[in-house]
Amino acid sequence: MRVADEESALLGLAPVAPDRTVAYGPHPDQIVDVYAPRAGDGGRAAVRGPLVVLLHGGFWRAAYDRRHLSPLAAELAGQGMPVALAEYRRVGAGGGAPQTFEDVTGAVGAAYAALADTVADQDPAVVLVGHSAGGHLALLAAARPGTPVSRVLAVSPVADLARAHELGLSAGAVAELLGTGPGFAERLAAADPARHPPAGIPVTILHGTDDPDVPVDLSRRYAARSPGTTDLRELPGVGHYAPVTPGSPSCHTLVGYLNRPCST
Repeated sequence: MRVADEESALLGLAPVAPDRTVAYGPHPDQIVDVYAPRAGDGGRAAVRGPLVVLLHGGFWRAAYDRRHLSPLAAELAGQGMPVALAEYRRVGAGGGAPQTFEDVTGAVGAAYAALADTVADQDPAVVLVGHSAGGHLALLAAARPGTPVSRVLAVSPVADLARAHELGLSAGAVAELLGTGPGFAERLAAADPARHPPAGIPVTILHGTDDPDVPVDLSRRYAARSPGTTDLRELPGVGHYAPVTPGSPSCHTLVGYLNRPCST
């Protein structure tokens, strides 16, 4: 697939409805879509993978919602994984700092409560998977004490927020997220995953070398700051959207990493 065709390939997929939706707050965007593990015939399947909480991207803006990742959620459920596709308040619809960050914490808790009973009597391993701006949110949430996360898989993440701001990615999306004015530097430092790697939680980053939206250098900078816990896997010739597009080779790579034990 050509890098130029990746976005249309993902957005051209039909959304997949969840099995149920759980609210974790009063705002319409404070919801989590639940996808139960599926067998090949479409029926319920035994759990074969971790509990996955999926965070979508879109540079934190309300113009982009979770539906474009619903085919990936369904794909992972078809691989035997219980999946929660989280929505959260975004810039332009009640979000921004700190509301967006608080919502991610709430969504993870709601997903854990909704899906823990699918994993027999075990305390389920929770893998937080985020794409693009969702990768930023996943890395940041995992660094917060008490968040029930066993591992992070960040896909094309905005992993170095300060550098993203310097580059003016997506016409100043970082400034929109954090709000300009007094205290901006402090807010930026507090929300930058590169300054707050999660202690004791392994992180895998998948990032295409030809990503035109979020340069792979942001992930390289993050990995350089946390070499003991971060495994950066660069995907040669891949852009921004292919890793979260079911059927693409790089999406097969993503599924393979999710099927690894949380201790590796």
